[in-house]
Amino acid sequence: MPVQRISGRIVDVLHREEYPGTVEIAGGIIRRIRRDRRALGPGLIMPGLVDAHIHIESSMLPPAEFARLAVVHGTVATVSDPHEIANVLGVAGVNYMIAEGHRTPFKFCFGAPSCVPATPFETAGAALPARAVARLLARKDIGYLAEVMDFPGVLRGGREVLAKIAAARRLGKPVDGHAPGLRGRAAAAYAAAGIATDHECFTLAEAKDKLRAGMKILIREGSAARNYAALAPLLKTHPADCMFCCDDLHPDLLVRSHIDAHVRRALALGVNRFDVIACASVNPVRHYGLAVGLLREGDPADLIVVDGWKNFRVRRTYLDGRLVAANGRSRLPRQRARIVNKFRARARTAADFAVESSGLSPSRSRRVGTKPLLPWINVIEALNGQLITRRLRLRAKVVAGKAVADPSRDLLKIAVVNRYAPHAPVAVGFIRGFGLRAGALASSVAHDSHNIVAVGADDASLAAAVNLVIRHRGGVSVVGRGKREVLPLAIAGLMSADDGYAVARSYTGVDRLAKRLGSKLDAPFMTLAFMALLVIPDLKLSDRGLFSGTRWAFQPLLEE
Repeated sequence: MPVQRISGRIVDVLHREEYPGTVEIAGGIIRRIRRDRRALGPGLIMPGLVDAHIHIESSMLPPAEFARLAVVHGTVATVSDPHEIANVLGVAGVNYMIAEGHRTPFKFCFGAPSCVPATPFETAGAALPARAVARLLARKDIGYLAEVMDFPGVLRGGREVLAKIAAARRLGKPVDGHAPGLRGRAAAAYAAAGIATDHECFTLAEAKDKLRAGMKILIREGSAARNYAALAPLLKTHPADCMFCCDDLHPDLLVRSHIDAHVRRALALGVNRFDVIACASVNPVRHYGLAVGLLREGDPADLIVVDGWKNFRVRRTYLDGRLVAANGRSRLPRQRARIVNKFRARARTAADFAVESSGLSPSRSRRVGTKPLLPWINVIEALNGQLITRRLRLRAKVVAGKAVADPSRDLLKIAVVNRYAPHAPVAVGFIRGFGLRAGALASSVAHDSHNIVAVGADDASLAAAVNLVIRHRGGVSVVGRGKREVLPLAIAGLMSADDGYAVARSYTGVDRLAKRLGSKLDAPFMTLAFMALLVIPDLKLSDRGLFSGTRWAFQPLLEE
């Protein structure tokens, strides 16, 4: 059996030492690691990087194409929750992701989605009750119970959600959490139910509460949710209990970086280099029991060669001893994915997005002086870099008896169109934070049920953007000032079967047009996708109406 040799400075994370040497590989396994002062080679040799929580679907790429881009940045494995496609296609969607993942040497660990649908207050394409989740967990190709978003259900002892957690614990499989803003005794009770991690902390105090409760903290930096800066102090105080993740990463950012960016930031903050690499490799491998090598004799040869600590640029990536990326180029072959989908939406007109002002206020006849008293409305406030929103109470703008968007106040309309029931009414609300001065954005990536969500400055633009998505049976679109662009997402309305780099360029195009129309958000389409995610407070919109994640109930559009 031929022996492959890689020489350089060995970074032994487990023993916290660095030395010159050679890694000898045969049959995809590290047969020997030899210390040798004379060993010459470019850079540092260390374990490959792991994203401890990501939804592959959010890259808009199927698994094999995601892997093709990710290995360039030194990523060799992900802990992946397939609940996006599961909300569209159910177990068939989970099976699709696993099958597509087998087409690449990249190491995917897929979980059993715990919340399909995420809540009973929205329409999804499928449902996974406790019995279905237990069957998934019993499979060898399912590694853990994915994020338990129904934290109110856990705290009140809901039978279904607790049955899912119990099934995972019986099998000795980890349980991931999702409990934004949960503090104190509530956080302790949530952890005591058997939930081991959380990636939703947006303050340091919240993370410390959950650490005290025995949970591990996944430090997230993705396209929309950016919590790294707030949680970075934990890398110095609790490195053994931290991991890195992106959660949701659009293709434009995946082309540029992945977990390697988390590592660079931590090193720049002066965090101990061995602690940093442990958070990026050892901690997730051990917590989830991943079949990923950690640069030990007898381990799979999953390793990277980096140019140095200062720049931390990945020069080579190996999976089972196979060189899969070198000098910024992927060596994994392009593979076209199979198309699967469920999309029954029908074209819409501007009238579908109208809001009659008479439906807003029973006291519409009241006047102040000679002017009618305009109704108050509950408004979602989107926040840059966060998935949480705020609730605002603003006066509606009324024209010809209808409440309309008012771009001069950054008061836009938001709508959710049911993609599974073509004759369902459109849910409409109001939102601030997107900054559009004209036009509209629409997306069939709308967590977690993936109906069509849209934000716009007028009803005609909303209809045009939504219809572009419907015409392609899924995608992200932008219309305004005489321009129209769309990135089709033929796979479940979530992913493209095209080349990943081409998808990234197309996404950059729609993102650029959205910003030219006035949006100041770093990632307007990623933020838009989360405006329908009811389990993250406070105010969101489902296909059934305005919902408060804090009050766990629908809210009226009118606020007296």
